Amino acid sequence: MKSWHNTLIKQNATLRDAIAAIDGGGKQIALMIDRQGRLIGTITDGDIRRAILRGLDLDSPAAEVIYRDPTVARAGDGAEVMLARMRSKRLHQIPIVDDAGRVVGIEALDDLVERPKQDSWVVLMAGGLGTRLSPLTDDTPKPLLSVGNKPILETIVDGLISHGFQRIFIAVNYRAAMVKERFGNGADRGIAIEYLEEDKRLGTAGALSLLPETPSEPFLVMNGDLLTNLNYRHLLAYHYEHGGRATVCVREEATQIPYGVVEVQENRVVAFEEKPVQRHYINAGIYVLNPDVLPLVPRDGYFDMTSLIEAMMQAEEPISVFPIREFWMDIGQHADYEAAHAHYAKLFE
Repeated sequence: MKSWHNTLIKQNATLRDAIAAIDGGGKQIALMIDRQGRLIGTITDGDIRRAILRGLDLDSPAAEVIYRDPTVARAGDGAEVMLARMRSKRLHQIPIVDDAGRVVGIEALDDLVERPKQDSWVVLMAGGLGTRLSPLTDDTPKPLLSVGNKPILETIVDGLISHGFQRIFIAVNYRAAMVKERFGNGADRGIAIEYLEEDKRLGTAGALSLLPETPSEPFLVMNGDLLTNLNYRHLLAYHYEHGGRATVCVREEATQIPYGVVEVQENRVVAFEEKPVQRHYINAGIYVLNPDVLPLVPRDGYFDMTSLIEAMMQAEEPISVFPIREFWMDIGQHADYEAAHAHYAKLFE
């Protein structure tokens, strides 16, 4: 069992140390303390992701993003008091301190109440041809290719179930019968699985027009050929916190230019950089959408998610960005498939 002590970090901690405390403590928060153990401030998962978007390096001081006026509970407060305080402040966790301000524990909302089921729907796009993985996909849809000990799509579905999602739609086209036979209606997994059957290819967003009704809550859309250990609850909380009509997950990728780069103004050399590294955010194929964006998706027509996001941008709708710092891999080519096998082989050693 993870101890609350694992959430503690020192005053000279880095963002990397804070991430380790957030992940290692299992409480979605890191607590910075001074030498006497007194609480200085808190860092949440959302704080880390916003710091990444600001361009802060993971070796930057955690003190740069610390929240120095956190809500706390006192040692001796009952569960009802702490629960009421968390709900009034919309907190997921609360540090417990003694009269001297020293941290003596931490309480999480999920530990005080039964972990709620997710009302949010999930749409998994699993209808592509997967031609770049031919001949592996000649007889099998890409989402059913096995990595580790199960098909890619099954790993995705199991991960969603572990985070409380109860209603999943799978968009199918290529060899749809194989996907439907594998997952059925989801009853054996304790959830509901329904299928958005494309009679022609509709792109990465077109199948949203096939939803039988409009969801009541923001919903998750995800490509069916991704492997990640992303905490989807963190993603949904981030979406609500930032108030966008959509949230796009991104992944930072670094590319090193194999030559020295010369910066020139007119006919003069003004700078010289040897093999610089360029960093970009790439689309990670995971989104949260508000229900009111669905009218932007044309019915029965090819429409990619990038087209939907561009339409929202043209309408000046707010779109949030969620940087993925966890494991993430897109199984697009043979090299990706082999790398995914290697990654999961280590997990089962």
